[in-house]
Order: sequence, then structure tokens, then C-alpha cells
Amino acid sequence: MAVELTPITDADIADVADFLRVNMNKPRDIWARACVPPWKVDAPNYGFMLRDGQRVVGVQLAFYSERLVAGRAERFCNLGAWSVLPEFRFHSLRLITAVLAQDGYHFTSFSPMDRTRAILTKLKFRPFDTSAALVPNLPWPTLPGRTRISDKPDVIETTLTGAELELYRDHARAMAVYHHVLVRGRDSCYVMYREAESRGLPYAVLLYVSNPALFQQALRPLTRHLLLRHRLVATLGELRIIEHRPRLSIKLTAWPKMYRSASLGPGQIDELYSERVCVPERAPA
Repeated sequence: MAVELTPITDADIADVADFLRVNMNKPRDIWARACVPPWKVDAPNYGFMLRDGQRVVGVQLAFYSERLVAGRAERFCNLGAWSVLPEFRFHSLRLITAVLAQDGYHFTSFSPMDRTRAILTKLKFRPFDTSAALVPNLPWPTLPGRTRISDKPDVIETTLTGAELELYRDHARAMAVYHHVLVRGRDSCYVMYREAESRGLPYAVLLYVSNPALFQQALRPLTRHLLLRHRLVATLGELRIIEHRPRLSIKLTAWPKMYRSASLGPGQIDELYSERVCVPERAPA
């Protein structure tokens, strides 16, 4: 029987989640939830899959969104988990080429493995500059009341307005991200991050900072808060997100990330509305 390539639909989510549970080392319910993003979008599918008879033997997840960039509506497709059983690996490229054959999208890949990067390079993907700063989260002394920090949904809802509020509402139910607002005087900053772990030590990975200037000013109270309230030992921020490397930070390069677009530059593309906000690295509390 020929191996069949088909789009992933609502009816396939359970089978896809079972396949990914076995082959991608995360619980079935996490994959089932992650496959269906919480934001509204007219998506053509959830990616593509390979079936050998009734058995799923390969999956390429895809996360779609429509964003306003420089006043224009732009469509994005983020390449998510890509897994194929060893005996069917010669069908692997059918999955990714099926996704890329869809017209009118800007494509991203935010966690490609070494072998995947080589393939994406041949498919005209380009790398992001992932220069980053790692800030140790320390119990800095702070002035009471100068900077208010909250992760409470009602506080976030009443602090944010316009596009920032819409951004929060689109991601409030996403499994892999956490939300904080920083308030100093009349200024506020919306921070979105995910949690990662290295050598058993958990740390925050910034995905979005709405006000980099205020973020820099409020960095000490924020990192203190993340350490004492969330037990995160450090904060990692790419310079394309935070703009400047803070003092007392360690300069490094984050994991490779890639994109393919005929009209947008790397500064116009972020990691929101992607696998990075839907699939947690650490199990949710």
C-alpha cells in the first residue's frame, strides 16, 4: 500500500497526538492542545501527515497566523514538529514540501535541528541573528512601589490597550508562555516569555517585550520577581527583542532560527503565533 500524504484536519488530531506522544516525548494531551492554536485564524490545515494504511507514520505540524506588518496584512506559517518513523524517512521531504507549496505565506522555523537546518538552507531559508544576553536572576534590593509587576489576568487586561491587549488575548490560553506587565509611573511594558531548562536549572526565555526602554529600567525588579516568585534562575533575551545587552549580562548566541520570505526582513518577524508559544519545553505546572 502506498504511503499517503494528507493535510491534518480536526478529525486527525487524536491520531497525530498519539504519534507525537510516542516519538516526540511529550504527553498526548499537550500535543492535542498544541496542535490547535488558541488564536483565531483561517488556517488551511494543522500541517501534513503520512499514513501507511490507517497508521500515522510521519507528521509535520504547521502554525498559521495573519499579522499586520507595516500596515499590511501578512500571512505566516511556522513549521512545527517534524517527525517520521525511521522506515519511512525517504518520505520526509514530502511533508515539508507540501507545507512550503502553499502560496502566499512567509515561513519560519524556530527550533530546527542540525540536519533540518541543512535541508531548510537548500530550500532558501535564511538564518536570524540570534545574538542574545543571559541575565542572572538575583535577589536585588528594590525600592518598594517604584515598579509594579503583575501576572494577574485582570491586572494585565486593565493595563494593556489596543494592539497589546489583542496580543495578550490571543496568547492568554497558549500553554507555553507566561505573561507579565511592568508598570512604572504612567509607562507600562508587556513581557511574554516561555520557560526552558539547562542542566536541571529553569530559566525564562523572552519572546516579546513591548517597551524595551522600560524593560531595561525595570530589569532588576523583574529578574528578582522571576527568581523569588517563579524560581527561574536566569533570563535570556535576544537583542532583536530587548535591543541592548544589559550590564552584568553574559553575551551568547541563542539556538538557530530560520525564515523564508520574499518581502519581509528578519526585523519584521517574531516568534509569536508559533510553535514556541504552543508547545512547552517544561511540563506546565
